[in-house]
Amino acid sequence: MANDRESELHYPLGDALPDLGATLDVAPGVRWVRMALPFALDHVNLWLLRDRDADDGTEGWSIVDCGITSDATKAAWEQVFAEHLDGLPVLRVISTHMHPDHVGLAHWLTRRWSSERRECRLWMSATDWNGARLASAGAMVSGATSADFFASHGMTDPASLEKVRGRTTYYSGLVPEVPRRYRRLLDGQRIAVGPAGARSEWSCIAGYGHSPEHISLHSPQHGLLISGDMVLPRISTNVSVMDFEPEANPLALYLDSIAKLRALPADTLVLPSHGKPFTGLHQRVQQLVDHHDLRYAEVLAACAAAPRTAAEVLPVLFKRELDLHQTTFAMGETIAHLNALWMDGRLRREVGDEGVIRFMC
Repeated sequence: MANDRESELHYPLGDALPDLGATLDVAPGVRWVRMALPFALDHVNLWLLRDRDADDGTEGWSIVDCGITSDATKAAWEQVFAEHLDGLPVLRVISTHMHPDHVGLAHWLTRRWSSERRECRLWMSATDWNGARLASAGAMVSGATSADFFASHGMTDPASLEKVRGRTTYYSGLVPEVPRRYRRLLDGQRIAVGPAGARSEWSCIAGYGHSPEHISLHSPQHGLLISGDMVLPRISTNVSVMDFEPEANPLALYLDSIAKLRALPADTLVLPSHGKPFTGLHQRVQQLVDHHDLRYAEVLAACAAAPRTAAEVLPVLFKRELDLHQTTFAMGETIAHLNALWMDGRLRREVGDEGVIRFMC
């Protein structure tokens, strides 16, 4: 949902954007790459960090996040490699989390830059690496179970349910493979990044709710936060309940996670996965808290009037017209608000004889 308090944030780079296949410097040794996505959210931001191999001293780059698997994304990366790496290799690939626009091309990138002498390794959290492996193999995301889950929350349109049921390769089509070997990132872990004579430490900050174990990266020395999807300037991060964990409470986890970002300096330059680099991290965290408080109030009012399914609450939270792709995300987020209020004791939940779940005050 669009941020109506965006004016409280500041964009130090103005309206500057990197062209497809090009880069834009955002700080010494940090370059911004922007790849296209075939969705309403039409881009993802990726980052290049000037780096050095700690074992053999080779100078090069680390890539943070990958883009989806597509010929267009590969071609754009090849242009970046040819024109914007200063003739240096990619040493490692860091993925903030398991979603396709962040890990989709990890297999290709790591293979593209590996040699007999050095393996270009994927770095990410264990939970998201395992989740990506399962989802890519079709063992975690199922169109049939998703359709049944949405039906249990009141989705009744046969055509929509049939389309959801037919999405058997939605994840694997964008993430056909995940590297078999990786290096684990943990909350609080510090990663040395930078060329010889200019090494600095980036701290891993685990966040929950958007993905199982999302990793943001903070550089105190540079005053930078690669926030991934945890904090975005213009839209609220999608936080969804999924069919394989139907009683999850991801919204409470997400709000707890972003609250911890208040400990970072107020003037931190945030490098988000969508939108433009901005300052005003503390303001944005408060905006997101306020946004979800308002959504909670709207859900409570709707459920006070009558018992509601998630499908009936969805248009209360999402007032614009949605396509099916957006509707599935909106259903997941609506259920997340309902589950949070249910877990907090502010709503009751009942399962009807037909198996449909309704929430009430």
